[in-house]
Amino acid sequence: MTGSSSGIGAATARLLAERGMRVVVNYLHSAEAAGEVVAGIEAAGGQAIAVRADVRDAAAVDALLGRVRETWGGGVDVLVHNALTPYAIKPFQDMTWDELGGKLDDELRAAFVVTKAVLPAMTDQGWGRLIYLGTGLSRQPRAGMIALGTAKAALAQFARYLAQELGPRGITVNVVEPGPVAETKISQVLDDEQKRRQVAATPLGRLAVPADVANVVAFYAGEDNAFMTGTTAAVNGGMAMY
Repeated sequence: MTGSSSGIGAATARLLAERGMRVVVNYLHSAEAAGEVVAGIEAAGGQAIAVRADVRDAAAVDALLGRVRETWGGGVDVLVHNALTPYAIKPFQDMTWDELGGKLDDELRAAFVVTKAVLPAMTDQGWGRLIYLGTGLSRQPRAGMIALGTAKAALAQFARYLAQELGPRGITVNVVEPGPVAETKISQVLDDEQKRRQVAATPLGRLAVPADVANVVAFYAGEDNAFMTGTTAAVNGGMAMY
């Protein structure tokens, strides 16, 4: 699981381990946090390893998969791609092409690299799960978030094309698009008034927490999801309906 040392990624890693999966906790900078996630999983009786890798770097991802083979003797059955690359928060009129184009390149490069790396093993066994974390901002614009929203919209379309191509190989491809999620790094950029407005706009009367998103990812990752591919799950409490 890419980007799983905190927030949604950490919650998902814990839940998948609880459901019997062996989990790779990928991180780039937060070694201590990733180690804590692994320690918590192991204390609960699960299996996990922490592996540092910049998922935009094909060599780093290949090394990560080498570590998986050394540890557990196999490939990756389920890819949860949650890694979030940096992005600018500003209006388009103040943005440079490097800021917008760079985010697009980072987002799709990471998805391309990790997907290419895990596909051979999934294809060989005729079964696999690809799950990409998007954002409601790809459909519902918010001031200053054009770089993230545009990049994640591209990621969602990338996933749909993969779903069409990989279905005959027994591989499902789905996207989970959270709305605002409390207890994450992104939520820290909002002030209290913005959060109150978001809660007021949510029919279920609260913001999501990481566990809400993790539960949806876990469904897509499991055997119960036998006939859903090319779909997008909006985890937003009804804030946006589509």
